[in-house]
Amino acid sequence: MDRTAGLMPARRQPPLRRLQAPGPQLRPVSHAATIACAACGRRYVADRYAAELNVCGGCGHHARVGAVQRIEQLADPGSATSLRLEVAMRDPLQFDDGVPYTDRLERARERTGLDEAFEIATAAVSGVPVVLACMDFDFLGGSLGSAAGEMFAEACECAVDESRALISVCTSGGARMQEGIASLAQMARCSAGVKAVSDARLPYISVLGDPCFGGVTASFAVQADVILAEPGARIGFAGGRVIEQATHDKLPDGFQTAEFLLAHGMLDAVVDRRDLRPTISRLLDLYTRAA
Repeated sequence: MDRTAGLMPARRQPPLRRLQAPGPQLRPVSHAATIACAACGRRYVADRYAAELNVCGGCGHHARVGAVQRIEQLADPGSATSLRLEVAMRDPLQFDDGVPYTDRLERARERTGLDEAFEIATAAVSGVPVVLACMDFDFLGGSLGSAAGEMFAEACECAVDESRALISVCTSGGARMQEGIASLAQMARCSAGVKAVSDARLPYISVLGDPCFGGVTASFAVQADVILAEPGARIGFAGGRVIEQATHDKLPDGFQTAEFLLAHGMLDAVVDRRDLRPTISRLLDLYTRAA
């Protein structure tokens, strides 16, 4: 016998309404993005880390900075104007190592928002007119190709034409192998641009970031009136392993670091990134007075 026959179905209870408490209401807050220091692992809120110029407050490690951010850090607020130089893709060797060179260039442009490994801008630093030529390591390792060499040469021409000081920030793995001898020729081309700035009696200040190697170190990066470097930056021509294999000798500790090169006379100063702008300002003031 069905005991449920004739029984009325149970009525569904309406869902309970959640009453709103009086007073100010709390809103859920999204978790801010964080960044870990590559050296000590200390974590920072991304915005605060950027405000500290990507320098770890715990261990002092200087993380890499893009070319656009470099210009923002060095220039007087609102004074920078990017020189959008027209540079076409160049592939003189039709290079293809499994990925066509032109495809690598296109991906680098999409990833960085830059046309080449340089970002060039006119600006002022403490009121002194300058041309800023900043390299971006994220663009194919900041390698020096024919288009990048042309951009630096045009930066030198702009400095001479407008009587501006030249400031470069160099972070590079060296010459761009996909362009062969055309890339190596940029060492002479960029050196000629530096010579024109020198002949015009305009100051040239070079800042070496981590890393700075190869043909960039062997040319315009170390041809400046004043050569500065950031703490811990690795600087050289060939890599340490290559040098050890060629010389059959053990390299000293700290070889190719900014501090080692300062002690051996290659650099004029090692400057914390947070002190770079005031240091450059003082140097420009001295050169302006001398002129």
